[in-house]
Amino acid sequence: MGESSQFPEGATLIFGATGGIGAAVAGEFAAAGSDIAIAWRSKQAEAEALAERIEASGRKASLHQCDVTDDDALDATIAGAIATHGRIHTMLWGAGPLVAQVHLADTTPEQLRRAIDVEVHGFFGATHLIIPHMREHGGGSFVHLGSAGDLRWPDKDGLSVAPKAANEALVKGIAREEGKHGIRANSILVGVIEAGMFLELSKQGVFDDAWTAEVHKNLALKRWGRPEEIGHAAVFLASSKAAYVTGQQIAVAGGYGV
Repeated sequence: MGESSQFPEGATLIFGATGGIGAAVAGEFAAAGSDIAIAWRSKQAEAEALAERIEASGRKASLHQCDVTDDDALDATIAGAIATHGRIHTMLWGAGPLVAQVHLADTTPEQLRRAIDVEVHGFFGATHLIIPHMREHGGGSFVHLGSAGDLRWPDKDGLSVAPKAANEALVKGIAREEGKHGIRANSILVGVIEAGMFLELSKQGVFDDAWTAEVHKNLALKRWGRPEEIGHAAVFLASSKAAYVTGQQIAVAGGYGV
């Protein structure tokens, strides 16, 4: 670990790195002294631009195309990141589809299956492959980007909240079972952030003035979050400063539901 770095040698592997939140998180990890392995599915231009920014900041970046529902692709991505960087000291999970905003009664089984396949099976598959590597290197850290809907149910957001709730259980399981190997796992409960899915659905008119007013009533801090604020929390949880923190949730959500 270098004097200016909060991390050991190696890289942070970020799934969902080309999204609005994921890219900001990657930038914060690079600023904190970590090299970055960028896992992307379809946004090649965004992935390449992110890698250029990271390398311009003085850190190393690698690109790994990956469909997280494909076990072979996951295996190749993780093997490629290890081959390039020598070690994955942190895996951050921010992958997820742009989901429909519908009540549970109007959600189709296929919609739920797809969300679970990406978010739950993908997350489990990635951790399953990385845990043996982290054991070999004396530990590591998993950071999961969950949902503040875990604190208070947000109507019509079940396709995001429900799969992430399953991952919250997996995070606790990893923390409990792998702590003896120096492996930590924590989760960030993400609120409404001015990036990614929120901006896209706002453009589509899904989030209207009535929705905004209702959500603001449930916020202690009357503003939307910024993507780099998720990065600040993620860097802390993954870094040596949180060496005695595991199995925990931290809500970066403006006091949503308080």
